[in-house]
Amino acid sequence: MEALPLQRLAFAAMGTEMEALLEAPVSGAARAALARVRAEFERLERIFSRFRGDSELSRLNEAGSIDAGADLRAVVELALAARERTAGRFDPTMHDAVVAAGYDRTFAELEVHAADVPAPDPRAPRDVCVQGRRIRLGEGVRLDLGGIVKGYAADRCAEMLAALGPCLVNAGGDLSVAGARAGGPWPVAVPVPHGRLTLALTGGGLATSGRDRRRWRRGGEERHHLIDPATCRPAADGPLTVTVAAPTATEAEVAAKAVFLAGDHAEHEAELLGTPAVIVRADGTPRLVGGLA
Repeated sequence: MEALPLQRLAFAAMGTEMEALLEAPVSGAARAALARVRAEFERLERIFSRFRGDSELSRLNEAGSIDAGADLRAVVELALAARERTAGRFDPTMHDAVVAAGYDRTFAELEVHAADVPAPDPRAPRDVCVQGRRIRLGEGVRLDLGGIVKGYAADRCAEMLAALGPCLVNAGGDLSVAGARAGGPWPVAVPVPHGRLTLALTGGGLATSGRDRRRWRRGGEERHHLIDPATCRPAADGPLTVTVAAPTATEAEVAAKAVFLAGDHAEHEAELLGTPAVIVRADGTPRLVGGLA
């Protein structure tokens, strides 16, 4: 089968770089579909950004209870289900812990303000209730959905593009793939110390959680954005990065965070659960686990 042109769109959104690849004939329909991908990311950013005071998420965090739109309800429900199945490792209520760690503004602005803030009490209740259109947060609870919403957005946009041809959507490392390419699987490079591993994806999602990037100093110590809900502080040990393959980018995002927070038991847990993963140990050694080869 003759390969079709590979069309590419790259842009910035949600504080990171986005990319959409579509294997389809060059046409007005293809250009319009790629434009809709960008518009969809921008729309979802307006809903979910914790750095925008006018976002729907910020209004929920401020008021504690609102009648929410369909996307906010859907992502909150996905996040709560993820918290349940990961025994609390993936927890959308880590907003205040992330802020206390120093990630209180966009990453580009982090060095401007360096005041130290105490971490929240990890024993405090973290109640969130979704009933019909209404979302209610427990006292003192605020949500950060920045990770899962990138997977959600990538999955939505891949579904949009798939009607025209095989596609890959990359939301800052959360990848969603739909459709089989004429030339074979999508080659995806996974950065590892001193090189890259290339994975072949025929569908589904891929996501990475790690403490190798988005680091800063606060209170005299180096910190990162991956919060352990058990302590409400940045995870202190375990792998450098975890990259997971799953049926969707949303599921991959959740699984990568959960395996990362398994700490020194990450490799054993991925093997036990059959979670296909590339785990880079703290010393920089990459390991393929969970049936990944």
